[in-house]
Amino acid sequence: MGLNEYLLGLNNLEKIIRAPGFFKHTEHTVAAHSFRVASIAQVLGDIEEANGQAIDWKLLYEKSLNHDYTERFIGDIKTPVKYANKELRGMLHTVEEKMTDEFINQEIPTEFQEIYRRRLFEGKDDTIEGELLAIADKVDLLYESFDEISKNNPEKVYREMFIESILTIKEFDHRPSVNYFFDFIFPELLNQEFFGKEEFLADISAALQRKKRTN
Repeated sequence: MGLNEYLLGLNNLEKIIRAPGFFKHTEHTVAAHSFRVASIAQVLGDIEEANGQAIDWKLLYEKSLNHDYTERFIGDIKTPVKYANKELRGMLHTVEEKMTDEFINQEIPTEFQEIYRRRLFEGKDDTIEGELLAIADKVDLLYESFDEISKNNPEKVYREMFIESILTIKEFDHRPSVNYFFDFIFPELLNQEFFGKEEFLADISAALQRKKRTN
């Protein structure tokens, strides 16, 4: 028993394609996504610190770098399937947790097992670092989907992903980094010109209005 199997798993993450089953102009792997989420979380952490929030940087990096490692066991489930209903999400989560626990027991040396239980189990919690992970994860999905939208990808799922990402990020508007994102970063993203932009912006506005009415 050593850490070899954990390191081999990093190669697996380079082979797992995100958003499987849909046409895309640019393929993204889980490994690349994990790096981007860690980088985005770093930006968000900088903004939080500039606003007086204390950040546990080790915890933030651990959470963001490892948050999708367990996809090596079940892959990246197609988005409409993953979010079909809460019961299915719960079942997938349970399977993933059991496989992760078995992996840790069988492949991680005893003296490191508690460390990897902290790193590989669900990192999105009510700590600042857990919230920044949840935000960074959706920011990356937002940028991934926008890249396809701006290239006129006909798959409707990318617009759905983009809007769902906005609505999820908005749920964390108590965080200074989220307010900064929507005040300074998001407008620059939408400033680009692409076919169907006016209709797309109208869809975003309508989704935000619906969210306001339900709150």
